[in-house]
Amino acid sequence: MPVDANTEEKINEILEILKRLEARIATQETRSIAPAAVKQKPYSIKEFVIARNPNNDTKKTLAIGYFLEKYENLPSFNIRDLETGFRNAKEKVPLNMNDKVNGNIRNGHVMEAEELKDGLTAWTLTSTGERFVENNFETSK
Repeated sequence: MPVDANTEEKINEILEILKRLEARIATQETRSIAPAAVKQKPYSIKEFVIARNPNNDTKKTLAIGYFLEKYENLPSFNIRDLETGFRNAKEKVPLNMNDKVNGNIRNGHVMEAEELKDGLTAWTLTSTGERFVENNFETSK
């Protein structure tokens, strides 16, 4: 079927527009190949406790202390920090938190910090305590 000159001109204009659009799309696709900086959601204390799966309150206390030091960058933690950590992890706060901390001290996983924190005794993990948490509460051989 024959095409008049006016129709052929319109078709050529449309083809030219399509070529320009294809070039623009190709440029955009090339730019989008580069990985964009993806913001990662921070690891929550609840996720951490679930992942480590401590089987008693002494180990949960150690795990929460570890999280406070490693993920919240606290140089030491006190009883209030631990209680807040338990609540944020949606775990029941032990009745005698000091007993749980003392159990970790006896095991060599926690030691008293050099300075008080907010007027309260503060603790920090020992390197043995850090490894114990990192090894999912198994003693490294």
